[in-house]
Amino acid sequence: MQIQVNGESLEVGEQITLAELVEQLELTGKRIAIELNLEIIPRSEHAGTRLNGGDQVEIVHAIGGG
Repeated sequence: MQIQVNGESLEVGEQITLAELVEQLELTGKRIAIELNLEIIPRSEHAGTRLNGGDQVEIVHAIGGG
């Protein structure tokens, strides 16, 4: 199925969760925030949030500094 990740089309498997997408994109353990269809999804809900065709996902990396 097709979804949009940071404005780019991506083909993913059916019934994929946000947690599985993070793993597929090799972002596990990184400090990120995920917005799904204009709604921020807390990290605690990533494993239970299934994606649907046409969903728009924005992934933002947290960058420290001072």
